[in-house]
Amino acid sequence: MINLNIVERPNPQDREAENKFYAQAVATGKTDLKRLAHLVSHQSTVRKGDCYAVITSLLHNIIDELKQGKIVKLDELGSFQLGVQSNGVASAEEVNPSVVKDLRIKFRPDADLKVALNNKTVKFKVLTNNVA
Repeated sequence: MINLNIVERPNPQDREAENKFYAQAVATGKTDLKRLAHLVSHQSTVRKGDCYAVITSLLHNIIDELKQGKIVKLDELGSFQLGVQSNGVASAEEVNPSVVKDLRIKFRPDADLKVALNNKTVKFKVLTNNVA
């Protein structure tokens, strides 16, 4: 179940408009690689340490492949790709690595993941008295 806070926000394009209220998802904790390894090991015949080693190796290899400019597609999960945010310059000749101001990791979920996680398959609970 996803807990929702109620947040009041102004319209950034019309500061004179009345504020509106929105739902904001609230995280209830974090799951790390050790926890995932534990869960996988209890769903298979593979030991927790082996699961952890495989997951950390996968993570290392995803990072290496992304650094090489590749799209990393994990079937049924989605694709990871690096993107950049850069400063604008006056001419094409001025574009060089120094204009890059930020590196982003883009994730595109696989169609199966989108089907498994949507507003029809996930339950929500509004936390009362939480207007922020």
